[in-house]
Amino acid sequence: MLNFFRSALLVMSSLLYVSAPSQAADQSLAEYKYVLHISDMDPSKQELILNNARNLLDAYPPGDVEVEIVAYGPGLRLMFAENVNAQRLDSLSQSGVKFTACGNTLKGMAKLLGEEPKLNPAATVVPGGIVRIGELVKQGYIYVKP
Repeated sequence: MLNFFRSALLVMSSLLYVSAPSQAADQSLAEYKYVLHISDMDPSKQELILNNARNLLDAYPPGDVEVEIVAYGPGLRLMFAENVNAQRLDSLSQSGVKFTACGNTLKGMAKLLGEEPKLNPAATVVPGGIVRIGELVKQGYIYVKP
């Protein structure tokens, strides 16, 4: 009877171990992580932030750096589908740069424009851009506002 309970306990603990979510899977292996913030629509700042992202990718060996650009307020225009930098966003996205758009700003712009602006397919919408920046900083990302 004791062997039965030991076996049952062993099986149950094995199942718990296998089904438990792995935190390591959620964490990046990149040694360097940067969050770049844009909140104004100045075309020169859009160029600058995209140059910063490219320079970061070029500065480190592949896999050693993670870059996420977070846009909110007027800076969200960088991620509009028809933005003049759309091809650069696509290229950087293919190189691993993440583009994050503020959902709050998107809702506000939809009210002003009468419809929700179309975003570049590389952009992922989050509930709040500034909240996203805070989450990334808490995860150890280096904050950069060009």
